[in-house]
Amino acid sequence: MSTKVIGVDLGATNIRGAVVSDEHISDIISRRIHVKGTEEEVLHDVYSLIDSLIDKNVKAIGIGVPSVVDVEKGIVYDVIHIPSWKEVHLKELLENRYRVPVFVNNDANCFALGEHYFGKGKGVSDMIGLTIGTGLGAGVIVNGHLYAGKNCGAGEFGMVDYLENNYEFYASGSFFKNVHGLNGEEVFKKAKTGDAASIKLYEELGIHLGNAIKMIMYTYDTGLIILGGSVQLAYDFFEKPMWERIRTFGFPKSIDGLRIGTSALQNSGILGAAALYYDAQ
Repeated sequence: MSTKVIGVDLGATNIRGAVVSDEHISDIISRRIHVKGTEEEVLHDVYSLIDSLIDKNVKAIGIGVPSVVDVEKGIVYDVIHIPSWKEVHLKELLENRYRVPVFVNNDANCFALGEHYFGKGKGVSDMIGLTIGTGLGAGVIVNGHLYAGKNCGAGEFGMVDYLENNYEFYASGSFFKNVHGLNGEEVFKKAKTGDAASIKLYEELGIHLGNAIKMIMYTYDTGLIILGGSVQLAYDFFEKPMWERIRTFGFPKSIDGLRIGTSALQNSGILGAAALYYDAQ
């Protein structure tokens, strides 16, 4: 991993990037993006950031986006929070501008790759990176490489039907608003003060998340799940009920070897975007 690669994390309001090499990450550059701007205005934000990072020693660019991606062609579709980005041929545009290989994937897959190459998943051949924030996303590592599926849809566990809606409705940070009409940040603040009602809500979330992880285990039978996203900060509040549900899994031996942990990796989105290049080698 000594090759210098630019990793870019395109978020809801900001774009962040750095040069990654030998597990070292350069100073991070962060810029606000014109989320309501035209396709060209947002592209200019991307170009401006990369222009600030690239030099003759950079061999590739990786970029993670919150959207569906045609991985082979590097086309992004319907980017969340950026209405003008309906179909952007990002790989082609960036390769024509910078003359280096460009790799594009969604942000949940980049999170999983960041953990696999630089975090708690380093050296593990099979793992799931599960992002629990406003939504429920995941990246799947199989035999040491990202498995994105034919249409970059592998790991969309949150979209699977569950109860009256889907897993994302109940097993993400949106659970508090969706089910109880409450602000998740306020619930977290109260839980940290020991508020019993708020802690009870997190225990309810843990039951739903445990059911989601059971579904993931029936699908991929992995040995490691790493939790990322804002909800991981409340792990102590939902860990016990989550595991109580997981232990009802139909094949107990599979659960005996399952490890679940929270991400300790800083800048996993940037690192994972750069790792798109390493994973393709």
